[in-house]
Amino acid sequence: MRWSRWFALVTAGEFLGFVAPAAVGALSTSWPMAATAPALLAAGAVEGSALGWAQARAFALPGLPVARFVLATAAGAVAAYAPALVPMAREGRVPLPLLVVGGLVLLLTIGTAQWLVLRSVVPHCGWWVATTAGAWMAGLLAFTAVAPPLWQPGQPLWLRVAIGVLGGLVMAAVVAALTGLAAVRVSRRAAPRPVRG
Repeated sequence: MRWSRWFALVTAGEFLGFVAPAAVGALSTSWPMAATAPALLAAGAVEGSALGWAQARAFALPGLPVARFVLATAAGAVAAYAPALVPMAREGRVPLPLLVVGGLVLLLTIGTAQWLVLRSVVPHCGWWVATTAGAWMAGLLAFTAVAPPLWQPGQPLWLRVAIGVLGGLVMAAVVAALTGLAAVRVSRRAAPRPVRG
């Protein structure tokens, strides 16, 4: 597996998947929490499914159960969105320990869910969890550096969505670049060893 293939496929998959949460985020600014929460979780499932499908295609690992990998990634994404709902529901008033725990959950869920599937075809790949957590931290920081400074009160909906999508593209590229380094290692570990005669 080539890093460039991973980067292209995963950037595209995550970017396309992130359109759903970007749109829900822009549309839901005046919604009650009872409507926002399920919409964001559903958008997270869309994003996770697109990401999981793109990563499974990029991996092309023999024996990887693609449907299980996609479902695991979608479930991990939904679990990652769940802690973000707590500050929204409490209007930002969340104790620091709860924020730290929520941040760890957010960062670890996708990698953990994927590892549960990957380990059936790649031995000793628990480091995938830490690698993806670090990549998501960098990606979320990149998104925060791009989108929030551009959002201003009174902007039209199309512009708010476009800014969110731009931030999503930057985030997708960062996550794809960093996870790609680990994905190459995963692919090498899963590759069959040549038989010596």
